[in-house]
Amino acid sequence: MITTIEESPLYRIANPRSIAFFGASNNFMRMGSIMLSSMEDLRYEGTIYPIHLTEKQVRGHRAYRSIADLPEVPDLAIIVLPTDVVCQTMEECGRKGVRRAIVVSGGFKEAGAEGAAMQKRLEQIADKYGIRFLGPNCLGVTNPHIRLNPTPLPAEGPPGFVGLASQSGSFVTQMFNYLHRHGMGFSTALSVGNEANIDIIDCMEYLGACPKTKVIALYVEGITRGRKFMETARAITPHKPIVALYVGGSETGRRAGSSHTGAMAGPDGIYDGMFRQSGIIRAQTLSELFDFCLALGTLPRPGGNRVIVQTHSGGPGAVAADALGRAGLTLPSLSPDTIRKLRAIIPKTASTNNPVDMTFSKNPMDDFHRIPDILLQEENADMLLVYFLTPETFIERGMKNMAVPPEKIPGEVEKLTDRNVESFFSLTQTHAKPIIGYTYRSLQERMLKGLLERGVPIYPGPERAARALAALLEYYTWRDNLP
Repeated sequence: MITTIEESPLYRIANPRSIAFFGASNNFMRMGSIMLSSMEDLRYEGTIYPIHLTEKQVRGHRAYRSIADLPEVPDLAIIVLPTDVVCQTMEECGRKGVRRAIVVSGGFKEAGAEGAAMQKRLEQIADKYGIRFLGPNCLGVTNPHIRLNPTPLPAEGPPGFVGLASQSGSFVTQMFNYLHRHGMGFSTALSVGNEANIDIIDCMEYLGACPKTKVIALYVEGITRGRKFMETARAITPHKPIVALYVGGSETGRRAGSSHTGAMAGPDGIYDGMFRQSGIIRAQTLSELFDFCLALGTLPRPGGNRVIVQTHSGGPGAVAADALGRAGLTLPSLSPDTIRKLRAIIPKTASTNNPVDMTFSKNPMDDFHRIPDILLQEENADMLLVYFLTPETFIERGMKNMAVPPEKIPGEVEKLTDRNVESFFSLTQTHAKPIIGYTYRSLQERMLKGLLERGVPIYPGPERAARALAALLEYYTWRDNLP
């Protein structure tokens, strides 16, 4: 295991100060051009050296005919070229002194015997010059914290805390929008492709040492160094959670992985045992992978498996109770002291069972903070799950009935919504218990989006919220039981 992040072969790949870019041109329809445009969109602050045989400028950057002509040795070479010239290009990079590379080009081991032989030649050239590289057949890296995104799709949203190591390149670039909408972002995302030189274990080591990464997500199609994988995971999970999605356990998944990156999959039960023994939380779907990351990256340690559900509608509360029970969590009864505090402020129609069903509130703005504050003080509960139904239409109607001038309503709604967001968020600062939400409305509504941006996990439905809480409890239970 590395002791500092700078020791990792990935450090200069994820943190390059200068990049030689092969395959970009002024023809925007080229893959290399698309990838270079993503770097420009995020305003990468390092130096970019396009390498092109004929063009003098590429997208506003001075272009060089050969890497030998560069005024310095770049930290990184990104190669997006036809397969049959990749080996020659790697040789030229080696002669220049380049020691880190990303080979985006495909057509190697995943394409059959001829491609496998070409990949072997690529590995030999890299070994000859001491080059460490990602790929081939990958999309490389994104590190939003230094404005680095040489992947096809633009990086949406601010940098985040999720470190991804993926045997699929597409998830490194296709998840920007998804993570942003769900209150997350990448710290660093790494695509390993065919793992000819750097594999998913090297990525785990890097992310384990990365101070920006709070939780590690793995997309796995097959592991070749099984013992080393488990040793590395066991060194990381006592300090940082790892969540894994393995897709090679079925026959269809195995075939897809083999044709995709040439990955060697194994029986589902073996991987399940590897993950469990290493303290890795296993996800069953891609959405679950990031649902678990959201909970593990934002929530404190739960004291146990007891959950209070707060709702103002019976149906959503009952569905949540069922989902929690199926996830192995319990719903305790409220203590007499908590019931007494609630009775002072809730309507007579409300239920003080668990789920706590408010049914209606005469002072919704005040109760948005007061009621969960009381429930979080409940000695018989370890976590709070809140149902959010907060459309701005309710606030707008109230202001119209209070004769607020129509032109002032949007601004007043915005101020009141933001005040409620801050009020609810303050509960996470004053209570050490996990607080989580669910809704059936859009996560892009102002109040819900504001809470997500402040690190309050909110899920589209109680089932996903319940499984996320169960994953949170599973991780800390495993960690507490370490020798």
